[in-house]
Amino acid sequence: MLFLAPYCNINDTMKKNIMKITSLFIMSSMLLVQCNTPDNKAQPQEKQRKKIKYQITSAKQWMEMHKSDTQQLKLILAVNRIDRENFSTMDSIIVPNDVTADIGNYLSFPFDVAGLKNIKKIIFFSYPSQTFGAYENGKLTYTGPTNMGRKKDPTPSGIYYTNWKAEETISTFNDEWELLWNFNIENKEGIGWHQYALPGYPASHSCLRLNETDAKYLYNWADEWVVDEKNKDSVVVNGTPVIVFGTYNFDAPKPWLQLVTNPTALDISTEKIEELVAPHVNNIMAQQDKRKAAPQKPGTNQ
Repeated sequence: MLFLAPYCNINDTMKKNIMKITSLFIMSSMLLVQCNTPDNKAQPQEKQRKKIKYQITSAKQWMEMHKSDTQQLKLILAVNRIDRENFSTMDSIIVPNDVTADIGNYLSFPFDVAGLKNIKKIIFFSYPSQTFGAYENGKLTYTGPTNMGRKKDPTPSGIYYTNWKAEETISTFNDEWELLWNFNIENKEGIGWHQYALPGYPASHSCLRLNETDAKYLYNWADEWVVDEKNKDSVVVNGTPVIVFGTYNFDAPKPWLQLVTNPTALDISTEKIEELVAPHVNNIMAQQDKRKAAPQKPGTNQ
């Protein structure tokens, strides 16, 4: 701390110097405060994503070092499209150099899509990246990993709408399989998302497998269809639009391994999302308008 003589006992030159020093000190303090405000410290998510690098490491060694860190484990599972139960079967995994960012920085979907700003809710499932993204008015609000249809039973691409849902149901493929937080998107084919094992590659019988946290979130977030009270086979308004897109090369290494040499290899552009939606915008908006006017009581399971 600087101690000064009483101001009245110093000459004019000293007074001028003190005033200059004081002014400089005040200006420096203001700049320091400005540079450390939360707004200036906060880094846009897009910039965080671009700085993240990946490396391949031993799954066993990583688990031995980090098994008590549940948040970091959740992130590593998502990056490798696998669940906790199947993690022990992995020889190697990819690990980011920075594990502190939001999960959206490690997956594939863009954070903002201007072309979706008028669409209240929509979900995308990407076959190439094995990830999903849920948007509200153009903002990515939720994302995570998925394991989609295996080579024998691929998940058909195209646009769907959520219809009926059940907290617990039995698979139509095998009556021993219990499916939690099931939300159907294709009624006749029995395709939907639900909680089930994520082995780290497309392994389902055309459904969209999710871990339980993600399945439950989408279960509560998406809208059911609305059916006619007198004729349950008549749909008054469709549920939330769901677009499944892309293809998966089952004969190649897992796509996310590319992140080691190219961290943006699986990034999905805003232009791609807008391209996928463009042919369906009119119908999506029409369904949206119908929902506003329709009775809010959801349809029963069909």
